[in-house]
Amino acid sequence: MSTALFPLWRKPSALPGFGLTMGYTVAYLSLVVLVPLLMVFIKASSLDWASFVTAVSSPRVLASYRLTFGISLAAASLNAVFGFILAWVLVRYTFPGKRFVDALIDLPFALPTSVAGIVLAAIYAPNGWVGRWFEPLGIKIAFTPLGIFVALTFIGLPFVVRTLQPVLEEFEREQEEAAACLGATRWQTLRHVILPAVLPALLTGFALAFARAVGEYGSVIFIAGNIPMVSEITSLLIITKLEQYDFAGAAALAVVMLLISFVLLLLINTLQWWLQRRHSGRRASGV
Repeated sequence: MSTALFPLWRKPSALPGFGLTMGYTVAYLSLVVLVPLLMVFIKASSLDWASFVTAVSSPRVLASYRLTFGISLAAASLNAVFGFILAWVLVRYTFPGKRFVDALIDLPFALPTSVAGIVLAAIYAPNGWVGRWFEPLGIKIAFTPLGIFVALTFIGLPFVVRTLQPVLEEFEREQEEAAACLGATRWQTLRHVILPAVLPALLTGFALAFARAVGEYGSVIFIAGNIPMVSEITSLLIITKLEQYDFAGAAALAVVMLLISFVLLLLINTLQWWLQRRHSGRRASGV
C-alpha cells in the first residue's frame, strides 16, 4: 500500500486503532489528572488577590512550606545515596536472605500509610523499641521534625531502588573491567564509568521519592506531633481548612504546592535529560 494514503505526521503501524487509543488516552488523562487540577485552580480563583496572598503566606503556612519541602528534599537525597547502595548490593551480590530483603523493599508500597505512621510512631516514641535508646541522649525522634524525616525516608526508598535496579542489571561489567585494565582505581571507576551511566535513573528515583514525600500525609501525621510552626506539614493545613469548610483557602494552598512541586520536578527532569544526552554523546564519541 502506498504511504501517500497515510497522513504525513504519522507513520504506518502494524497495529490498527490509533485514533481510538489516542482518544481513550486523552480522555482518561483528562478525567484523572487535568480536570481535577483545573478545578483546584478554579476554586482558588474564587479568592481575590489580597485574600489569596494572605491565605498562602501567613507565618504558619510559610513554616509548613519550609518543613515540607526541606525535609522532603533531605529524605529524597538520603534515599538517593542509600538506595543506590542497596540496589547495587541486590544486583551484584548473592547472600542468604536476598529474596526476603528484595521483597521487604516493596513493603512501603503495600502497607497503608496510616499503618506505617502508627508503627513508626510506636517504634520511635520515647518508650519505643528504638526511641528509648535515644531518649537518654536527649534525642527525641517521634513527634518532632526528625520523625517526619524518618517517615518520608521510609516511604521514599523503594522508588530509588526499583528505578535503579533495571539500569544496574543492564550495565555491562566489561566497562568496569576495561577501566581496571587501564589502571583506574575502584573510586575512579565508580566516578567516571558507573555513576555517569546510572545518574539519569538515579535522578528519576530521586524525583519520584521527592514527589511522594511532598504529598505524603498518612504516615506523617501520626509521628509528626503536628505542632504549629514546628512539625506541621502543608498537607495537614489543607485538611484542616477542608474540615473548617474553607475550600477556597485549601485550594489556594494546593495551588502553591502544585506550582512549587512542578518547578522543582521540571528542574530535576531537565537536569536528568541534560545528563543523559551528555552521557550518550560521550559514548558515541568514544570518550
